[in-house]
Amino acid sequence: MDCPLRLTMSLIDSKWKSCILDELRHGPLRPSELHKSFPEATPRVLDIQLKELVEDGLVSKTIFPELPPRSEYAITSLGQTLIPIIDAMIEWGNRNEALFERKYGRKEEE
Repeated sequence: MDCPLRLTMSLIDSKWKSCILDELRHGPLRPSELHKSFPEATPRVLDIQLKELVEDGLVSKTIFPELPPRSEYAITSLGQTLIPIIDAMIEWGNRNEALFERKYGRKEEE
């Protein structure tokens, strides 16, 4: 029997996918802008996760036919349906900051 929770988690299970969707909720971003948003993530990892988000239909990639070539990522309507879940995760994290501090010894920088 398939588990709906497993499906949802398979789409946002990586460290950065939920964060990428959260950033894109405010509007399209170029790859370099996303890389600046997550300096602790390697560009290769972000690029792989962006590609997976595009393949899953949660994010779209537009390549503009200009020189030099320019591309940007945007959240799709399907991706938008995950925002309430991401908001709930953010709210839970804010309510449980002490757990993060106990586990990691400091509050994660935003």
